Amino acid sequence: MFDNLSDRLEAIYKKLKGRGVLKEADVDAALREIRVALIEADVSLPVIKDFIAEVRVKAVGQEVLKSLTPGHQMVKIVNDDLTHLLGDEFVDIQFAAKPPTIILMAGLQGSGKTTTVGKLAKRFKEKGKNCLLVPADVYRPAAIEQLHVLGREIGVEVFDAGEEKDPIAICKKALDEAVNKMSQVVLIDTAGRQQVDDVLMDELKRIKQTVQPHEVLFVADAMMGQQSADIAKTFDDAIGIDGVILTKMDGDARGGAAFSIKRVTGKPIRFIGMGEKLDALEP
Repeated sequence: MFDNLSDRLEAIYKKLKGRGVLKEADVDAALREIRVALIEADVSLPVIKDFIAEVRVKAVGQEVLKSLTPGHQMVKIVNDDLTHLLGDEFVDIQFAAKPPTIILMAGLQGSGKTTTVGKLAKRFKEKGKNCLLVPADVYRPAAIEQLHVLGREIGVEVFDAGEEKDPIAICKKALDEAVNKMSQVVLIDTAGRQQVDDVLMDELKRIKQTVQPHEVLFVADAMMGQQSADIAKTFDDAIGIDGVILTKMDGDARGGAAFSIKRVTGKPIRFIGMGEKLDALEP
């Protein structure tokens, strides 16, 4: 990920570092190139506008322009601001003082939500936490079967909903089972849709109200670029999310979604998916 953006920025940085003197016009010229690089990376335009404005304020300050190494200082400003845009530090999932820790997974259909549930379960199991996976996507039998297959593969229990078709009832029964079996983490795989709709949001609101999750994680497809930021904002406004997991980052060399989502939602990117394998989840 970020390969194309990194290459473009490196070329801009090389020109900046080669200058012994940096004038305001040079700063503006470099920022125009950076703006183009961010557009090509599919970062959303409002995010780019704010980013460029903030970098410019810092870069045209007297301490930079009059510095002995102004080019190097400007490169540092850009890099620091890009790091801040992604999130300055990793924010891990906090486990509840009184188990089970309940994590509600939300997102559009096809975003890789069910696979991500399996990846998280594997990660938690390796930390010594016993998990219960809950198949609350009653509209896609394939998703329920997929979750059972993942559970068997990693050795994690999956709640058996039987003939129950009400996702609220499934979640209630699953939580009762988690308490009885002293599960430490409950991961709820909710239904996705091809697009955001009122029915999906209403169901998610009712599930959230019922289970009172400690974390609501939005799973976003990085291949959707800046559109994923808009969708994440819609979910956050409707149900409230605590963090984002970006999937399919191995197939997106641009990385625009990562920059856009953090800025638009204000919520941390908890993990990124770098492939289909269950260990392909990076903080």
